[in-house]
Amino acid sequence: MSDFTSNFWPVFITAISLLGIFGCALLLWRTSKIKVETNSEGTSGHVWDEDLREMNNPLPRWWVGMFILTIIFALFYLSAYPGLGNYAGKLGWSQNGQYDKEVADANKALEPLYAKYTAMTTEDLAKNADAKAIGERLFMNNCSQCHGSDAKGSRGFPNLADQDWIHGGSPEKIKETITGGRIGMMPPMAAAVGNAEDVKNVAHYVLSLSGSMHDSGRAGLGKEKFTACAACHGADGKGNQAIGAPNLTDKIWLHGAGEAAIIKRINEGKVNQMPAQAGRLTDAQIHVVAAYVYGLSNK
Repeated sequence: MSDFTSNFWPVFITAISLLGIFGCALLLWRTSKIKVETNSEGTSGHVWDEDLREMNNPLPRWWVGMFILTIIFALFYLSAYPGLGNYAGKLGWSQNGQYDKEVADANKALEPLYAKYTAMTTEDLAKNADAKAIGERLFMNNCSQCHGSDAKGSRGFPNLADQDWIHGGSPEKIKETITGGRIGMMPPMAAAVGNAEDVKNVAHYVLSLSGSMHDSGRAGLGKEKFTACAACHGADGKGNQAIGAPNLTDKIWLHGAGEAAIIKRINEGKVNQMPAQAGRLTDAQIHVVAAYVYGLSNK
């Protein structure tokens, strides 16, 4: 998709580029026609600091020749490569195409390295020192920006080094998550729960499920209203990995702990997305990094 949002900019850039080139050609031609009157000494008569004189020598032919070749080269370059607004160039080159080609070449060169790992199970691969080293580098380059270099996550980004899994921690589920990504969505539930007091009561009931500090009176009132949340989190609040509903009975809070954080989630809901790595990583690379992640919580 083009970066331009108006037809003005492609025309403007094309005009500026071509006018600049033709302007240089015109300047070169005009200066070659100008004759400066000289005296018998071959100077223009201008003198600075008593002995610094302005000579009237023509431009060296090699310099003029290179200038002309540069102008010709610029025209051929702009016809072959993108540089004139939306014009793609005769060769069809693009940054994305160049990047994809380099990635494909690099992946092809790495195929022999990964070949010995593709036949191994995730459990065995997680114990292989060489595979773990490769998996760690893949994780650092592609996953640590969100989950941290130690894979312990932060607010909004799950900890991958514990046993708490939103979508499941089996080798198959980890591969599925890395390959296709995930979109976690909790809709705003305030209207379904009731008024502001009901929301606060439900928040205290949720806190009570994990043994966190709570108001027992409010928790008792909130238990009945929790039925609006039970469809996803279950009547016992232990969640449902099939739909990515977190367990509310442990003390692991992805988006913050405490009354205020829970009320905020009930009122506003939340959408979280992990991007798919298919296309960025090969199947063999996903297999290795999945084994690395699996090993973090199954030491």
